Amino acid sequence: MSDKGIRDARTLGYPKMLLLGFQHMFAMFGATVLVPALTGLSVSVTLLFAGLGTLLFHLLAKGKVPAFLGSSFAFIYGYTHVAELLGVYPEIANWIPYAGVGVACAGLLYVVLAGLFRIFGPEKVMRYFPPIVTGPVIISIGMTLANSAVNNCNDNWWIALLAIVIVIACNIWGRGMIKIVPILLGVVGSYAVAAICGMVDFTPVKEAAWIGLPVVWDETVFSLAGNCNPGALVSAISVMVPIALATIVEHIGDMCAISSTVGENYIKSPGLHRTLLGDGLATSMAALFGAPANTTYGENTGVLALTRVFDPVVIRIAAVLAILFSFSPKFATLVSCMPAGTIGGVSLILYGMISAVGVRNVVENRVDFTKTRNVIIAALIMSLSLGITFSNDGALILGAVRLSGLAVGALVGIFLNAVLPGNDYRFGTNEQGDESVNFKV
Repeated sequence: MSDKGIRDARTLGYPKMLLLGFQHMFAMFGATVLVPALTGLSVSVTLLFAGLGTLLFHLLAKGKVPAFLGSSFAFIYGYTHVAELLGVYPEIANWIPYAGVGVACAGLLYVVLAGLFRIFGPEKVMRYFPPIVTGPVIISIGMTLANSAVNNCNDNWWIALLAIVIVIACNIWGRGMIKIVPILLGVVGSYAVAAICGMVDFTPVKEAAWIGLPVVWDETVFSLAGNCNPGALVSAISVMVPIALATIVEHIGDMCAISSTVGENYIKSPGLHRTLLGDGLATSMAALFGAPANTTYGENTGVLALTRVFDPVVIRIAAVLAILFSFSPKFATLVSCMPAGTIGGVSLILYGMISAVGVRNVVENRVDFTKTRNVIIAALIMSLSLGITFSNDGALILGAVRLSGLAVGALVGIFLNAVLPGNDYRFGTNEQGDESVNFKV
């Protein structure tokens, strides 16, 4: 332990450590369960693999980094788009296993980059993924989702506006934990008002069991064995893998932020190659069983700063608690009954925030748009990503494969950045820029 304010279990005592573990679970809760609520994935499986993924991450990061892994907002785009793309295949009854394969491949991209980081160092590898590429990709992710947020708001704009007001108020005027968990408070507040007004049917909650197994076989990747459409599989992979460009940059920013909060250089030890490996394998493991992609959570970094208790054991306690909650179908059903207006209000902020983070990534890294190369790269990424997504087919069709607009835009951006002269990006020279990608409301 360092002298930067870290206290361990022997100093605090286990009752206080358990209480702090509950606090960390509370912090991640709203954002983590919102992803399955928005995408149709299982809440129970999401909680299970948030906990298991966090424990795997801690194992691979030598137990040094006090990070919690929860559901990734960036991959919401992928799940909604895979559902749309695979709608043209009448023989596919469930798109979730196909999306799982795509997310598992995205997790393997983390593993590949972790190896490259270990061999060549982050500076050389990140030259191929500078802000002029990742920024427009992130902007495109948020903009393609905005339509679905408005559709949910149309169910009940008053409930949606209430959720928006609560989130904004907690963000601007909140203190302590209130400022850290605005999404959770926005969901709970608007959900409660909708329930009081008789807008929620709790019959499924009453009928659900208190205890049950979280994993649903038909939503796992293993259910595709002997019954898989290769074209649909490649299409799903093409949607999911480019999103990892955004979440990998987010991971690096979170590691920088946690290092700054704790006062330990986690970029150096255990190293980005280990933390990326842990995040990637946790994501792939979750995807195989129908859970959303994992990512390091800024909410829990906020709790670290608030409590000044940096012991990773506290995070592992939160992970175990998340696993325990995953075995309650009644609790998962309560989340699934969330009003569409609540979902719409929160996601309207969330999706806009994703695009705003892309803008922030470009601005805080001081991308020079007086250079024609940068204008061309950004223009083609966004026009291809959005143009193809909102075209009649919603994808670039190559035989049996349907490539998403984001996949085409990202590939073109990476290629142009590599071949056009004038790439002056240097990773690690701008701390503010390195921490700029953080999908946290």
